[in-house]
Amino acid sequence: MRDFHLPGRSAVFAGNGLCATSHPLAAGVAVDILKRGGNAMDAALAGAVLLGICEPQMTGIGGDCFVLYSRPGSGVQALNGSGCAPAAASAGALREQGLGAVPLGSPESVTIPCAIDAFCRLAEREGRLGLDTLLQPAIDYAEEGVPVAPRTAFDWRNGADTLQGAARRHYLRDGQPLRSGEVFRAPGQAEVLRRIARHGRDAFYTGEVAEDMVQALAASGGVHTLEDFAAATSFATQPVTGQYKARELSEHPPNGQGATAILLLNILKHFDLAGMDPFGAERAHIEAEAAKLAYDARNRFLADPDHTSRLAHMLAPETAARLAALIDPKRAMPAAAPLSEAVHKDTVYITVVDKDRMAVSLIYSIFHGFGSGIASEKFGILLQNRGAGFSLEEGHPNELGPGKRPMHTIIPAMLQQEGEVIMPFGVMGGGYQPAGHARLVSNLLDFGMDLQSAIDAPRSFADGGVLKVERGYAAPVHQALADLGHKIEVPDTPLGGAQAIRIHASGVLEGASDPRKDGCALGY
Repeated sequence: MRDFHLPGRSAVFAGNGLCATSHPLAAGVAVDILKRGGNAMDAALAGAVLLGICEPQMTGIGGDCFVLYSRPGSGVQALNGSGCAPAAASAGALREQGLGAVPLGSPESVTIPCAIDAFCRLAEREGRLGLDTLLQPAIDYAEEGVPVAPRTAFDWRNGADTLQGAARRHYLRDGQPLRSGEVFRAPGQAEVLRRIARHGRDAFYTGEVAEDMVQALAASGGVHTLEDFAAATSFATQPVTGQYKARELSEHPPNGQGATAILLLNILKHFDLAGMDPFGAERAHIEAEAAKLAYDARNRFLADPDHTSRLAHMLAPETAARLAALIDPKRAMPAAAPLSEAVHKDTVYITVVDKDRMAVSLIYSIFHGFGSGIASEKFGILLQNRGAGFSLEEGHPNELGPGKRPMHTIIPAMLQQEGEVIMPFGVMGGGYQPAGHARLVSNLLDFGMDLQSAIDAPRSFADGGVLKVERGYAAPVHQALADLGHKIEVPDTPLGGAQAIRIHASGVLEGASDPRKDGCALGY
């Protein structure tokens, strides 16, 4: 239990249904959908689409999603809503330009957005209320406007330089980022959502809306075609799983990076974390070393599901045992390999559990702040830069190629006990996400923290030769980590943001939301 003398927030408890996400307007819409007879999928979809208006620097209809969902007794199902590189994409062409990575703000970084196809599929197959009902709140807010929240304004200012061409008109005001309390409107997106509500996914992937996106990409030198957009499709798949402290962790499979969280926890099993100070240098050091090794495996093996061939090796217990043996408790190792990305903060996450205990864990993103920075001229659809997740190394499983899906950082998760879901959760923050999943699970199961405290707790992350340490750690811990050989950096932006709902044996729901974001948990 937290000290009520100190600043903080309590978890939210409810008996019927609950939503936790990164913006209160989206949480409110989700709960309203539940009260109107919608199920958890309806609520999650309505809230997620609205998040693209509330947090346009993080996500939007020009992005991708991954979803895990479950009904009691039916296991966990997964849907991959990530898009492909265009048919004319070529890693060789970029190598010939002397490039070693896909440029972040280039049309080459834009993969075909697939979230809308996924949302339409899920609304039809798993929802109750229909797409027109689910999209109406986002349509209304896009027309009338959303006041910019403080964390959103912070991110807007940091990412504004990414915006180019028409995107500057749609997402800046008089050339400046919107500030906290100013109202953001997106009438072009409202019109797109109206068309999707009436005509389904084809209203987005064919006709005038698709032409608007293709023209914007072509004007920037892109090779995307209307045929690429028309062919976009989400698909059902099966989660990958691992065990930790008699609980089962379900993660989205490749091309998501969820297997990295499982490998990281498999490595950490070999250490007595529960005997360490949860906020001390020893635990932070062991986690950092394990992360270096787990992320090195990620960068070697994870890719488009048709090109990932060593997943079983990555998840095998003996692989984790061999990696754990490489960790020196008294000395930091150099980075196992250069990590392929920075810690991006540009993702939204929403989780909903309804009165029937259907659970949804949904993550939705345009990758970097404001994605590629390229937006369509008429409708202002901001396009993701997920293609920056590709490798340009010839022969690599994750090499950029025609029709391939890049390795994604976004990963929804669910924790299970004896075959039943007990906690859908997610930790936003790009590359940090697997480390964030492992730390949250460890906070709960190794240290017995309550859900809100487990989310509030300070974080650290070994990233590209630097150990990023939040200010929540005491100064002596920073020094002790430096003495172990870590290069310490306190990042300007906190590490990630988490949301979770715990389903207690009593049937009561407990929701928690990260104070690092603007959001909240709401129930009824």
